[in-house]
Amino acid sequence: MKRVLSAFFLVLLTGYVAVALAQKPRIAVFDFEDKTDHSFYWWHGKGVGAGMSDMLVTALVKSGKFRVFERDKINQILREQDFGASGAVTQETAAKIGKLLGVQYALFGAVTEFGYKQGGVGGRIKGIGIGVKKYDAVVAVDVRLVDVNTGEIIFSETVRKEKSKKGLRLDTPKLSFRNQNDFDNSLVGKATREAIDEIVEMLVKHAKPAEFRAKIVKVDEDGTVIINAGSEAGVKIGDVLYVYREGEELIDPDTGLSLGKEVKKIGTIKVTEDLFNGKASRAEIIQGTGFQRGDLVKRK
Repeated sequence: MKRVLSAFFLVLLTGYVAVALAQKPRIAVFDFEDKTDHSFYWWHGKGVGAGMSDMLVTALVKSGKFRVFERDKINQILREQDFGASGAVTQETAAKIGKLLGVQYALFGAVTEFGYKQGGVGGRIKGIGIGVKKYDAVVAVDVRLVDVNTGEIIFSETVRKEKSKKGLRLDTPKLSFRNQNDFDNSLVGKATREAIDEIVEMLVKHAKPAEFRAKIVKVDEDGTVIINAGSEAGVKIGDVLYVYREGEELIDPDTGLSLGKEVKKIGTIKVTEDLFNGKASRAEIIQGTGFQRGDLVKRK
């Protein structure tokens, strides 16, 4: 019987995405729209927009500061909901899909410049005409970060990077790449990396961690409850937490944006035990009655 209950609770707990990494902002990164001339392709066959989005996801994961949602699930919802048929994601669709995914933020945008431009300066050495060539790699992307709960834009910026190289002889810049190393060592690859790094810095600055939130998954007759947050989410034995019941979502009649939900405090609990390897906690009820599965648990 205990094994059955353990399996049952593990299913419940792993299904709630907001808790296990509650201290990290949850973000969905959409494929950037490609507004360039489509002359460049990544080594895996993707275009510039999808390629830069992939690089950004990798950089965010490596930073260790975000929980980045799986791109396959984003694309699945885009297909199922028939969003983005024109190839562009809007502020409204990003917020709506972000809610379906259970993230805090949605990042989308467009690559507006990607490639090389060439210039040159004439000269003479010992009567011999030469040309000093110069190549500039240019990468520019417009990015927007949306709070999916309110639909508001947190920031909207254009990131533009240039890398230059000049000399008496320069190879023709490549328009396609055999592998990641080939791309990373190219002039346009270096400009792209600088653009990605700047976007990550902006996200670190503007995307704040979610407020601690958990939910009651079971109410026992002995005056205790089990919540779907444990030591993995920073919950400690002895912590006093507050239980709330969410009411109706309020929508602004002028803007159509969510103003939030009415929330009423219904009691207080105290953590007594860490469960399921830190994925849940048991707590005793110290004030309040009528707790139900799904009631919201917060620190304040």
